[in-house]
Amino acid sequence: MQFPYSWLKTQANANQTPEQLAHLLTMAGLEVEEMNPAAPAFTGVVVAEVKSVEKHPDADRLNVTQVDAGTGELIQIVCGAPNVRVGIKIPCALPDAVLPENFKIKPTKMRGVVSNGMLCSAKELGLPENGVDGLLVLPENAPVGQNIREFLDLDDTLFTLKITPNRADCLSIKGLAREVSALTQCEFNPIKINHIPNQTTQKQAVKIDAPDDCGRFITRVISDVNATAPSPDWLVQRLERAGIRSVSALVDIGNYVMLELGQPMHVFDADKLIGSLNIRRAKNGEVLECLNEKTVTLSDNTLVVADEKQALSIAGLMGGAASAVSDTTQNIVLESAWFKPEIISGKSRQYGFGSDSSFRFERGVDFQLQRDAIERATELVIEICGGQVGEIVEEIAKLPENKTVVVRTARIEKMLGVQIPSEQVEMILHHLGLQPEKTVDGFQVTVPSFRYDIEIEEDLIEEIARVYGYENIPDDCTAGKLAMLKLPENRRSRFGVYQKMAERGFQEVVSYAFVNEDWEQDFANNQNPIRLQNPLAAQYAVMRSTLMGGLIEILQNNLNRKQNRVRVFEIARTFQKYNQNNEFIQTEKLGGLVYGSVLPEQWGEKARSVDFYDVKGDVEALLQGKNAQFVKAEHPALHPGRCAIIQIDGENVGIIGELHPEWTQKYDLPQAPLLFELDMSVILATEKVRYQTVSKFQPVRRDLAFVLPENVVFADLQAALNAVQSDLIQGIELFDVYRGVGLPENHKSMAVKIILQSMETTLTDEIVEPLIQQLIEEAEKVGAKLR
Repeated sequence: MQFPYSWLKTQANANQTPEQLAHLLTMAGLEVEEMNPAAPAFTGVVVAEVKSVEKHPDADRLNVTQVDAGTGELIQIVCGAPNVRVGIKIPCALPDAVLPENFKIKPTKMRGVVSNGMLCSAKELGLPENGVDGLLVLPENAPVGQNIREFLDLDDTLFTLKITPNRADCLSIKGLAREVSALTQCEFNPIKINHIPNQTTQKQAVKIDAPDDCGRFITRVISDVNATAPSPDWLVQRLERAGIRSVSALVDIGNYVMLELGQPMHVFDADKLIGSLNIRRAKNGEVLECLNEKTVTLSDNTLVVADEKQALSIAGLMGGAASAVSDTTQNIVLESAWFKPEIISGKSRQYGFGSDSSFRFERGVDFQLQRDAIERATELVIEICGGQVGEIVEEIAKLPENKTVVVRTARIEKMLGVQIPSEQVEMILHHLGLQPEKTVDGFQVTVPSFRYDIEIEEDLIEEIARVYGYENIPDDCTAGKLAMLKLPENRRSRFGVYQKMAERGFQEVVSYAFVNEDWEQDFANNQNPIRLQNPLAAQYAVMRSTLMGGLIEILQNNLNRKQNRVRVFEIARTFQKYNQNNEFIQTEKLGGLVYGSVLPEQWGEKARSVDFYDVKGDVEALLQGKNAQFVKAEHPALHPGRCAIIQIDGENVGIIGELHPEWTQKYDLPQAPLLFELDMSVILATEKVRYQTVSKFQPVRRDLAFVLPENVVFADLQAALNAVQSDLIQGIELFDVYRGVGLPENHKSMAVKIILQSMETTLTDEIVEPLIQQLIEEAEKVGAKLR
């Protein structure tokens, strides 16, 4: 909702600066999103009248003008605007004036002729141009010499409010003025509604065939109107400052009444209507060409206004082109109606377009406002376009009932934690238009027709708190008994996981839990995923059982934006069917993706693409020294031979590998990324910290190089060496792999270091050598021979 402060002050003249009002509204729940000046800053521009216009002697497109700017003498100004002529009043920038963007006006010569100022267009003053080519022509009654900012009220402030769906009453100047009156205790002066008596007996018959959807429908015929009459400047200015473009006087009047009172209206060309108007449900397949030049096929869940031949408009959403007013219109029908919010809600999405009217109707319009809107629109039409006023025809069906809600003063104090005097409570409710009546223990309120959101006692207490001021409610009344719980020693901090991933150069991402069904088949071979009954879109039809699809999509988005090094991770839930009874299980996982070079581009290291072992190192760092085993495996998403299952104590806890070539090609990736996925419960689990004595005896290191067949992996050798049980063995690590001269064909050499240490004595060869021999014998069981 956008509006100018000057318009609001016509109904609630609060003694507040724009900044103070913005704070007050925001704290009361009407968030001010923006505050902008009506025009950019400039000085030295006044109203002037052109007294003479002569052609420039040396320039075909320039004119030499004499203007009266109220200084006591005529000023000579050279002007190139095509619409300059004698008698018009225009903005004139005098010498030393400063225009927007700090453009300073100085006396100058233009092709040898002195120019002592500048005649200004709307663009040069930072104002809307409205399709005018040339000078901004002012009304004839503009006083010569008056500052243009004062005359056009350019020091006005434009507010943009973020109105919550429950406050439809604040989508008008009248509603906002009522709210400001309650917040500032200033007088509320709503626009006076004058009854316009009938001048003719003409009327437009109405019939409501959908009484549950349309509670009231009012029409009035006005004949012999001048549809080409221009909208007055004050009306155009208010519409523009409220964010609505001026179209024509008849259309502008409907929009103006909507903004002023909150009642959307529509204007029909009376000569294009056939018979009575009927408010009914549309027929399936019925076609309507709308005012926005879109042709839609209607369905029977849509309310329409129709005549005896065809549908004329989608009720509350958009009028039809067949009955629209134009410059040739002579007779009009004003329409003001109340439609049930539920019948309007969702139609903007259904038909692919919305309107200011639907925005209000679907939130709830005051069901007692329609006659006032008709009278106000009639007054403006007669004032601007002339015409003869016909009879008002009003058809009433099912309207909401005014509810009665009771609020207790003791309950107010209990909920807010502050005692508000009963007199102040009564005044607050009165200013909000709620008509309070005293009861034994509080007040009884008859909820007015413009407040759909007030239904229970707590709603009234919220209103009292808003107007009383949340800032005035002391914060020392709250109390709680919550205690900070200790983190279990066998559980790792979640923050520590995020921190570890950041240390490894990863960035967190968030993706949808709803995914494309193709992803489930490609990356998880899931032929029976969990399907959504009402998906957001066709590409979000199933629940994910793996995080890989979302990570691949994020990689694609990065590559499309020329980001060639990607390291991302996501911690989120995956969803799988638990059994054949369609029971589901949710598993929290950590998924990661690495693509591109190992290190960012730099001069100190040569560029190298990331490989399996780089990512394996990231996983090992994440698992914090857990005895993780990487066992060769196959996975539908990953490259055969470049994929491993991650095991801890024989239990599968994750997967790691390079993306399968088929999916690399299908998803148009220049090279294959590395991916991994781990159960979050395993990452968070940790062993208790235990005290361990540091040995005071020196360790012994032995290096053993084994020759093995190519098909024997280090995991096999490591498992054989770990089969030797001894408290002296502190660690076994691989430090070299060799292939080449001196080895049999299809063989390799693996060198491991073995660290031995005792807590009780210095190790001697007599103790070490038998243990080393035992390790060699175990290695020979997997085909390894000491080199």
